[in-house]
Amino acid sequence: MARVLALVLPVQRRIRLAQGLWLLSWVLALAGGLTVLCSGHLLVQICHLGSFLAPTCPFHALPKVALAAGAVALGTGLAGAGASRASLDAAQYPSWRGVLGPLLVASAAGGGGLLLVSLVLALALPASLDSGLEEGLGAALAHYKDTEVPGHCHAKRLLDELQLQNQCCGRHGYKDWFGVQWVSSRYLDPNDPDVVDRILSNVDGLYLTDGVPFSCCNPHSPRPCLQSRLSDPQAHPLLDAEPLSLNLWAHGCHGVLLGRLQGLASTLGSVLAATCLLHVLVLLGLRYLQTALEGLGGVIEGEGETQGYLFSGGLRDTLKAAWVHAVGGRRPAPEETPPQEPPENGSPEE
Repeated sequence: MARVLALVLPVQRRIRLAQGLWLLSWVLALAGGLTVLCSGHLLVQICHLGSFLAPTCPFHALPKVALAAGAVALGTGLAGAGASRASLDAAQYPSWRGVLGPLLVASAAGGGGLLLVSLVLALALPASLDSGLEEGLGAALAHYKDTEVPGHCHAKRLLDELQLQNQCCGRHGYKDWFGVQWVSSRYLDPNDPDVVDRILSNVDGLYLTDGVPFSCCNPHSPRPCLQSRLSDPQAHPLLDAEPLSLNLWAHGCHGVLLGRLQGLASTLGSVLAATCLLHVLVLLGLRYLQTALEGLGGVIEGEGETQGYLFSGGLRDTLKAAWVHAVGGRRPAPEETPPQEPPENGSPEE
């Protein structure tokens, strides 16, 4: 069968191919390391903000798959640099000759598959952040008051830290706090008529106020922050009912977190695209170098021209040959075949 995408490689081209492949492999190793750093940073951010993402949000899978893909790309780059350098030395290449075929198959199937999957996830999963943050932040606001409920006792501290560190208030704005009970029931006086009236006037039996927690206040403001009676125009006649005038954070946490996580995912997607392209180029170069050297018995400076190709025939035959070579299958050469004894002439003795 005809060889697929065969190229004639004289000695100078083979040497330039090995040298360029060595440099390209190191670039792939750097790209793989950068992918590991970007995916690790995104994974840390998701772990830190996990309380504000819905448990069913599939965005958690992106940094984990990208981390594995980056590690495989890093290993492929290091292996490619070692193999291309060894190919320039006839004494070192025999040790790589037996593992280069299985390495190419594993890197193409495993590494290439992981890179493609992580790239698809980086393009598709950021869209799920909108609904995931919407649900997660809504649950966090609802459990803000549950400081003594097992499983939610840290919700208040985490949400206060989120609003102060990210300079945001509520889910989409400070008015989101008007629709949830954020004051713990332990601080409510059951004998206070105002408390009783507020609870009875709500169908869910919640104590709702037109105020916000202290973490919505800007601590850098030169004047006190207004936290209560924010919807009463008579309570603060000298101020406009705007967050900046009230010394509250102007943005909701949903938009702030959505922009940050989508930005990290976009950066990771760009790094993954570059890493995937470099991974393909390194594997193609290694395959051409391997097939060219096999035609010369593993000596890059061998006499004459040789051909480098992707597949000797079909993909199935190539994978089968790589597997047989990996497990050490070796057919005896014609001169190694033991001679057969000729049959005895004559009839057997009676």
